[in-house]
Formats: sequence, C-alpha cells, structure tokens
Amino acid sequence: MANKDKRGREAKGSGQDAWHRWRLAAPDPSFTLASLDPGEKPFSGGDKAADRARVDALALELDALQNLFYADRRYKLLVVLQGIDTSGKDGTLRAVFGRMSPIGLRTVAWRAPSESELARDFLWRIHWQVPAAGEIVCFNRSHYEDVLVPVANGAITAEETGRRYAHINAFERLLAETGTVVLKFLLHISRDEQRKRLQQRIDDPEKRWKFQRGDLEVRKQWDAYQDAYGRAIAATATPWAPWTIVPSDSKTHRSLMIALAVRDALRALDLRYPDPDPTLRDVKVD
Repeated sequence: MANKDKRGREAKGSGQDAWHRWRLAAPDPSFTLASLDPGEKPFSGGDKAADRARVDALALELDALQNLFYADRRYKLLVVLQGIDTSGKDGTLRAVFGRMSPIGLRTVAWRAPSESELARDFLWRIHWQVPAAGEIVCFNRSHYEDVLVPVANGAITAEETGRRYAHINAFERLLAETGTVVLKFLLHISRDEQRKRLQQRIDDPEKRWKFQRGDLEVRKQWDAYQDAYGRAIAATATPWAPWTIVPSDSKTHRSLMIALAVRDALRALDLRYPDPDPTLRDVKVD
C-alpha cells in the first residue's frame, strides 16, 4: 500500500495515483504551496516531444467532447486558472482549449475592478460571467484575486478575508448545485522560473508589450503572495470545487496535466446527444 501524507494524499513517488498529491478537496489549514515542487512532472512520459504530441491529441479529444457537451446542455463547466505573472494562463488557453469551437467556449480575462465594481460586493461582477447550459467558460484569473491582492498588500483584515473565503465557498456551492462543474487550477511556478520568464519578456521585442514595471514591484512581494495563495487554497478547497495544484515550471507538462484533468472531468459526465426528432427520420433533402 502506498504511503500517504496527513491530508490523505499519496506520498511523493508512490506512483499509484499522481492526482492525489496535487488535489485538495477539503479545507486544510496545514496546506502550504512550499510542500509541492513546481519543477515536478508527475504526468510526463519523460520525452518532451512525446508530451507535446499528447497535448495536441488531447486538445483534439477535448474539441470532440466540447461538441458533445454543447449538444447535451445538461451541464456547465467553469475552469478557473489562477497563478502569478508568467505562470502560463494564456499559454494554457492556447494549448488546451485552442482547438475548441468558439460557439460553446468563452474566456474571461479579469482585471482590477472598476470604480463601479468596487461599489458592489466583490462577487457581483463574477456571477454574470459564469457559464450557461452547454457552455465552457475559462477564467483567466478570477474571483480569487479578491483574496490575493488585498491580502498580500494588507488592505483587508483577517476577519474580512475569512468572510470572503466563506462567500466564495457558498458561491461555488451554488454553482455546483445548479449544474456547474467547477475546476480550479493553481499554476505553480518557482521564483527562479518567473525570473527567467520575466527577463524573456523584456528581451523579446514581440513580448515586451506584456511587461509592466509594476510586475517587478509585485515580484518583491513573492513571499506575501505565496502565503496568500496557500491560505486561499487551504480555505476554499471543497468537494464541490476542489483545487488542483499544477507544477508549471515546465510549460508542456502544465498543459498536459490540465488537459488530462479537463478530459477526465468531461468523460465522467456521461455526456449524450439529445434524442432526435422522430418525425425527421424519413425526411429527404431535395
């Protein structure tokens, strides 16, 4: 029998179920991001080219599953991509979801709230962007920014942070109980890997537009943000909206792991095409 850690997840290197080490489906105050290595590749076959080919194949399979998901219309899928700057949210969208039809797929990139949004509760702007029946919606950042940025900056109290965690859990439970599958991914990279990627942005004229000097100020708060992420995940991991921590120093492995998770979630829904109109059985098109 594989050794397990105190959260019930299989210990590193057990090999029996790699997901257990990277998923959290219940609140756990002892959780820290430091316990997981962003350089690991638990789903890699050991060959980068082969892993890329698997990602491409999975993207095609996801396209077919999305078509069925859209036709079925019994469910909704919300994919939350969280991560610090350069962790790979945009790259994940291209690699994993880029083959899907835009008819049933929508991406929402969240920015700092506007003055109008700040005048309302922090979930007000989120709720109207959640998926409709048959729709897959990907959040590039999300409502979790409201328990990350203000927490790292010390802008809200511990009491308000706790209330927001509770509001998020209730909100996601509402979604789950009304037919939405919620998949939450934290793209986990190392400080050194972020340094390399930020430098690449600065050095590459075609990527320099993505870089802002404020990124360096946020980087100085690395420890504060790592702590804020860890606390948010520990408080908002639930059976109806679990977190998956994705080691993301490898871009290929990051995409592979997320593609596998989304594929497995869609397969588990037992999707089916709606019954055809029986009166159309004998119709012939001239």
